Amino acid sequence: MYRDGVRVSAPATLAETFRELRDQPSGMAWIGLARPTADELLSLAAEFDLHPLAVEDAMEAHQRPKLERYGDTLFVVLRAARYLDAPEEVDFGELHVFVGPDFVITVRHGAAPDLSAVRRRMEDSPELLKLGPEAVLYAILDAVVDGYAPVVSGVQNDIDEIETEVFRGDPEVSRRIYELSREMVEFQRATRPLVGMLHGLMAGFAKYETDEELQRYLRDVADHVTHTSERVDGFRQALTEILTVNATLVTQQQNAEMRALAEAGFEQNEEVKKISSWAAILFAPTLVGTIYGMNFHDMPELGWNFGYPFAIGLMGVVCVSLYVIFKRRDWL
Repeated sequence: MYRDGVRVSAPATLAETFRELRDQPSGMAWIGLARPTADELLSLAAEFDLHPLAVEDAMEAHQRPKLERYGDTLFVVLRAARYLDAPEEVDFGELHVFVGPDFVITVRHGAAPDLSAVRRRMEDSPELLKLGPEAVLYAILDAVVDGYAPVVSGVQNDIDEIETEVFRGDPEVSRRIYELSREMVEFQRATRPLVGMLHGLMAGFAKYETDEELQRYLRDVADHVTHTSERVDGFRQALTEILTVNATLVTQQQNAEMRALAEAGFEQNEEVKKISSWAAILFAPTLVGTIYGMNFHDMPELGWNFGYPFAIGLMGVVCVSLYVIFKRRDWL
């Protein structure tokens, strides 16, 4: 519970908070819930007259970032992000914020953002906290957007490493590119709607008589969101180009391997031709010599005076003929 930018109490239960808020109509209640039960949300809805559709969204979570107004209550859905160094991945959380005339309710799904740090910051700035629930909304928006900066730096380092791995020919780089691309899709879904949301808030400055100092703070957050969104768009484009380059390099490597295999096969085929040619050439005299080497008594040529020179000449003619044939066909 706060009054004039200063904490006046810290009720332990929702019932005590409701009672103190009724007893101190000039105060502001800042209620923070982490993964609340349905009964807790329904209790808040009954006390602060929250719209059923907004309550249903807060219960189910997994909502896209958006900003909706239900009467005097503003309902904001934010996607926070944090970079995990060990696994080198982005962890996303979801935050639902109800902002009313005298209350702020935060419903957190996930580890990010650290709202206790936001609360300490606001308590250290009573002049800002005195501006009411809209100032708390600004602080939450600022914390979420500031939380994107380490993510952007971590992703930039990942992309630099991926570029090195691509040109080094790391076989696992394709998987890493795909996983980081999926995270950038989620990051884009978290940041891009914020640009329109903040411009919507700024468009209502005059209508809802937003404090001028608070207007300047919200414009600063809008600038940071726009810059972050542009960086994320650039990351997606860079990853797409890196994936294309990697596919080209992989194709070139495969073509080189296929060419090397083809050349090796061609060389092997040439060697087989040579071996086969010499084997055929040597087979002819071997066949003749083997037949006449059997020395059977009734072999007709054994008693012929010209049998030996004829056999030698036959071997020579066959060998020379085969050599000439194979040479003309470039087998030798």
